[in-house]
Amino acid sequence: MQKRKIKAIAVDVDGTITDGDRKICISAIEAIRSAENIGIPTIIVTGNIFFYAYATARLIGATGGIVAENGGVISETDNEGIEKIKVLGNFDKVVKAFEYLDLEIKNKYDNFELKKVDDSNSRLSEIAIYRTIDEKILKNILKNSSEKLDVEIYDTQFAIHITDKNINKGSSLGIICEKTGFDTDEIMAIGDSENDIEFLNVCGFKVAVGNADDNLKEKADYICKNKYGDGVKEAIEKFILKN
Repeated sequence: MQKRKIKAIAVDVDGTITDGDRKICISAIEAIRSAENIGIPTIIVTGNIFFYAYATARLIGATGGIVAENGGVISETDNEGIEKIKVLGNFDKVVKAFEYLDLEIKNKYDNFELKKVDDSNSRLSEIAIYRTIDEKILKNILKNSSEKLDVEIYDTQFAIHITDKNINKGSSLGIICEKTGFDTDEIMAIGDSENDIEFLNVCGFKVAVGNADDNLKEKADYICKNKYGDGVKEAIEKFILKN
């Protein structure tokens, strides 16, 4: 991809611009700021809560917008230029699915429990639980349910997320692009886990950091030699700063 065709970057947070301990990588910050300095904004696309994403964007200098909670919440700028929250995901259906899964686990599995992550009270569109159970068990319960539970299950390697099936990182990134005037074909997307596949799929150039999930690597146009934030730096330097 030629430099002139990349007009924005969309990047995941946990496991992409942070390391395995969720410490932000200075190399990623420096690369994102260098891209911003030449007019290439970065859109934060994360499974984490909006306020975490907003703080991350402000602190690192990413100006392209925010997709949080795996697409369930986005930033929206009003007529006065003030950035506000817009909730896209149906939280009621997620709660219903969680309650169903919780009951099924309690009835059928003695050694498992569904425990919500500590920031659950701040989540507006999804429920995230600790990784004390294999996501495949939860997916099988949903698959075999007689009820219509219209949700998706993602394991981000940091938590398991229950989300509205009708939205995802890709669909919500598309909304951000419509509002900001970017074409998704002009975006370089960078991620690491299965919940990043949807937003990589809608972007013109797809990058997997070195520590990425194998399924995501299969979708990527470029697989970084380096892991985490060093991979982000590698991609930005190779395809934007030095192109």
